[in-house]
Amino acid sequence: MSTLIVYGIPNCNTVKKARTWLEEQGLSYTFHDYKKQGVPADRLNDWIEQVGWELLVNRQGTTWRQLDEATKAGVVDKASACVLMLDKASVIKRPVVELEGKVLSVGFDDKRMSELASKLAG
Repeated sequence: MSTLIVYGIPNCNTVKKARTWLEEQGLSYTFHDYKKQGVPADRLNDWIEQVGWELLVNRQGTTWRQLDEATKAGVVDKASACVLMLDKASVIKRPVVELEGKVLSVGFDDKRMSELASKLAG
C-alpha cells in the first residue's frame, strides 16, 4: 500500500489535528516538514495544477495578515503565488495531504478525511 504524505509545519494546530486523526485511524503517513525540508517546488507546481493556487494560499492565516499590502496585492496568478509560497511556506494552507502524487486534501476537515479513509481502506 502506498503511503500518505502530509506536508506542513509541526506546530500548526491544523496539522496536529490531521496527524492525530490519521494515527487514530491507523493510517501510516510520512510527514514533510516545511521548516526543515522546505517546500518541494516540483510538488508545489503539481498542487497548483491539481487544486489551484487560490486554494493553496491561506489568506486567513497570520503569515498572510502580516504581509504588506503591496505583497498581498501582487499575488494575482500562479507565478506570483508560487514565488510567495516558496518564500514563505507558512502562507500555504495546511496540511496538504497527498497520495501517489495526487492531492487528497488541503486543510483538515473530519468529514473529508473520513471519506478518504474509507477509500484507502476499501
